[in-house]
Amino acid sequence: MSNKATGITTQTLQINKLAPYPDHPFKLYEDERLDDMVRSVRELGILQPIITRPLEDKGTYEILSGHNRVNAAKLAGLKEVPCIIKEGLSDEDAKLIVTETNLVQRSFTDLSHSEKAVALKLHMNAISRQGKRNDRVDEIKNLLIANDHNENKTCDPVEHKLKSRERTAKAYELSPSGVARYVRVALLIKPLLSRVDAEEIAIRPAVSLSYLTPDEQERLDGILGNNGFKVDMKKAEVLREHSENKMLVDRTIYQILAGELDEKSKSVSLPAIKIKHSTYSKFFSPNTKPKEMEAIIEQALMEYFKNQKNSEGEESE
Repeated sequence: MSNKATGITTQTLQINKLAPYPDHPFKLYEDERLDDMVRSVRELGILQPIITRPLEDKGTYEILSGHNRVNAAKLAGLKEVPCIIKEGLSDEDAKLIVTETNLVQRSFTDLSHSEKAVALKLHMNAISRQGKRNDRVDEIKNLLIANDHNENKTCDPVEHKLKSRERTAKAYELSPSGVARYVRVALLIKPLLSRVDAEEIAIRPAVSLSYLTPDEQERLDGILGNNGFKVDMKKAEVLREHSENKMLVDRTIYQILAGELDEKSKSVSLPAIKIKHSTYSKFFSPNTKPKEMEAIIEQALMEYFKNQKNSEGEESE
């Protein structure tokens, strides 16, 4: 069955023709929840069609909504499942369907911190790149409501979801700043996100750590793993400030986590200095404005410390 006006086709597809969405941000069901779904699929089949889009590889379809249903169907011994095939989707539209359908079908409070963070970030990015369009959100609503046999009804209707940061916050009982925090946390590398899920790192310190570069985060995770250190809010803020000042080398990370640099004032306070006219006049013409000189000096210092950091890294290899 197809609808050319909407670009939607519904048909039964072989499970081996379905491919999971790359970097799917939601974990598959496990244990009792998975067992219940497998039992339901054996008894009743797939009640709500999987949402897919065709891939360039002819005859293969990417799952946008229904990863758990497909997994349960495999375990129940099914070879094929009913699917909605959505033609002509952009990658941003596909991301939006992935996040919307999962957030609607699951209880938001049941998601791990990393799932909340990645899902909200993907959603906000997809919405912002679409401008202020709500047509794709409305289409998703219609896809879900058209066959109202969802195996996991746990959330409010889609029309109350994610049309702006404020509605996102209201729908998931978060403040707008709470949404912003999760979107920041999504910038953490996966090992640090796992530490957040394991409650080794709380949300607010995780926000501060998200401002570290990916390389700094990698080195932080390694030092945490090798020494059993913990990161509280104070240490996370000190780490962030050192990163912003281009001073976060391995030794500094260790000292901060060990509590040897436990006060921001001690770690970042520097004495005031004055540069003599005879010094900077060698490099600037008389017509150079103070702000221009300040910007050039700052850039020169950044390059200096970047080279210092690279030199330390080469020596440690």
